[in-house]
Amino acid sequence: MEHAMIVVHRPSAGGGRRVSVHRDGRAEILGLAHSDHDLIVFLEAAGLSYPAELLDDPSWVEWRGGRPHEWDATP
Repeated sequence: MEHAMIVVHRPSAGGGRRVSVHRDGRAEILGLAHSDHDLIVFLEAAGLSYPAELLDDPSWVEWRGGRPHEWDATP
């Protein structure tokens, strides 16, 4: 795989991070996650098996604009 399939975007000012899945040349917004649990729920709904095991795998998940597993924007 050339690029991560799941993108966790930078933390928003109001908290949480937008999550998108990229497949078939398209990006689909899955929602706004406020925790690892939210992210896992989104990935399960997108049809991924064992999503908790994928969170730290850069071939599957790209964390943009912030550290992985941090959900609030730091001032």
